[in-house]
Amino acid sequence: MNKSNVVVRFCGDSGDGMQLTGNLFSSLSAILGNEISTLPDFPAEIRAPQGTLGGVSGFQVNLGQGVYTPGDKADVIVAMNSAALKVCALGSKFNKQGAVWTEQDSQFKRDAVIIVDTDSFTPADLQKALYTTDNPFTELGLPETVQIVPVSLTSLTKESLKDSGLDNKAILKSRNMFALGVVCWLFNRPIDKAIHFLEGKFAKKPALIAPNVKVLTDGYNYGTNTALNINTINVEVPDNLQHGTYTSIAGNKATAWGLIAAAQKCGKRLFLGSYPITPATDIMHELAGRKDMGVMVVQAEDEIAGVCTAIGASFAGDLACTSTSGPGLSLKSEAIGLAVMAELPLVVIDVQRGGPSTGLPTKTEQTDLLQAVYGRNGECPAVVVAASSSANCFQYAYEACRLALENMTPVILMTDTYLANGTGLWRLPKLAELPAIQPQGVPAELKGQYSVSLRDANSIRYWATPGMEGYEHRNIGLERDAVKGAISTNPDNHEAMVKARQAKIDQVANHIPALQVQCNAESDTLLVGWGSTEGHLHAAANELNCALAHFNYINPLPKNTAEVLRRYKKVIVCELNNGQFAALLRSKVPGVDFKQYNEIMGQPFTVERIVEHVKTL
Repeated sequence: MNKSNVVVRFCGDSGDGMQLTGNLFSSLSAILGNEISTLPDFPAEIRAPQGTLGGVSGFQVNLGQGVYTPGDKADVIVAMNSAALKVCALGSKFNKQGAVWTEQDSQFKRDAVIIVDTDSFTPADLQKALYTTDNPFTELGLPETVQIVPVSLTSLTKESLKDSGLDNKAILKSRNMFALGVVCWLFNRPIDKAIHFLEGKFAKKPALIAPNVKVLTDGYNYGTNTALNINTINVEVPDNLQHGTYTSIAGNKATAWGLIAAAQKCGKRLFLGSYPITPATDIMHELAGRKDMGVMVVQAEDEIAGVCTAIGASFAGDLACTSTSGPGLSLKSEAIGLAVMAELPLVVIDVQRGGPSTGLPTKTEQTDLLQAVYGRNGECPAVVVAASSSANCFQYAYEACRLALENMTPVILMTDTYLANGTGLWRLPKLAELPAIQPQGVPAELKGQYSVSLRDANSIRYWATPGMEGYEHRNIGLERDAVKGAISTNPDNHEAMVKARQAKIDQVANHIPALQVQCNAESDTLLVGWGSTEGHLHAAANELNCALAHFNYINPLPKNTAEVLRRYKKVIVCELNNGQFAALLRSKVPGVDFKQYNEIMGQPFTVERIVEHVKTL
């Protein structure tokens, strides 16, 4: 079968290697030129009992052309056990007594291909997955159009590796590679490239390379030699890709690389002061491994110390960053206020997750927006930008660095769990292609007369760093005199300084792109979104034949925002929170009747639900 795009979902126990399997298959598809969008979906709990519903981990990938989202529902399911099949069949109702398959709730389509490990459907397995009969397919009410492909993954893996010298536990961990081999056969993927990825994955554990390559190859040959009763699938490769080198990249890695690229471009040393927190920790891991690029990483004792070390590095003249998630952003708020008062460049990366408090640490939300814009004491303005795909986390990390260095301000970059852990097709840029970054400096004529309060025509203070002879100065967290830079409690001076700091942020609107309308700009209905919802809203707007305005710049908003929004009769703001961006737009663009579509379920939107809601309007 030839298809323009196909959605595949791998699911099994948390220890079954579903994230690795999905990542390998996604990377293989990207290297062959397919557009991809992925959704890793795993529980927050520490390893639930094997075979139980609470321990099911999933990885979904949409591959082909015209790919905007990981897909609403899967065309192909790989279910490593009966619990995984139940969760995929019933969706969020998997633990509801007597629930049966419906197309609305299910994670797969009515005509899906489902590859199951028949060895994991024993009576004991069915009991752990809370089945009440010995026939799970009938009990779940699966439609006759679903194509079940039974494969004895466990038995075949054991047979494949019986002479490998591995113990039984290690052999069972290789079931995912046999499944990946079957899926590579199903999609006509060249096995040699999959082997190349495995060799890279296990480069530090060479003893595991040969067994995994063997079981992967045996899985591929099993599909070929047994002539499984199913059509293989060819996924079309886009013919309009820009020439270049492409790879699959996760949002956290793209963010880290964007920071490195910005430091290289502007000639600054990159410093990250941070503290581990799900789902942002991979940024720190990636940067810690890049000493060859001059990157310095300090893992501090807590969130507050992390941001404070970064502020110190900024004072010393480095490109300084800190990474966190929503709870950490709360803890960093006072120190971010210090960077605002001291007018030092600082990049704060907030990888949003479900909250409040510990909340849903492995699930996604857009619930930190108002915290990022307003969540500090006093009049404390900062620039806020948001990435909208896993791949363009690189672009907006780079842009956050540019805005921070050129405008002497903290910049908060918003990503989220969906972008951070998901992957997309990304073209590696050349450093020469990236926009110039010109950090703020200090004129030579101010030598001997320098004050921390001196500003250029755009209200941006000049940046002198320690060690510059003739530019000695104090920089403090207390309010300072607008001329001398010394401590000041004068009421008029304080108001003037508050307005000067706000004017500096407002003028950033002159240096960011105008808001663009996508899809059918002539429609009278406009979908509005920000950050990671762009792909879902783009697909929905195409289906509805309406317009889309998507925001990557949150504070300040693009200069033409009011003009664009007032052009449409119906304006529907869609976001994964209770309406934070809609509230911000109401305060900035009065007179527009903003309607809302909101979800807070720890999952990305589905295109289907957006379309259904808009049709009700």
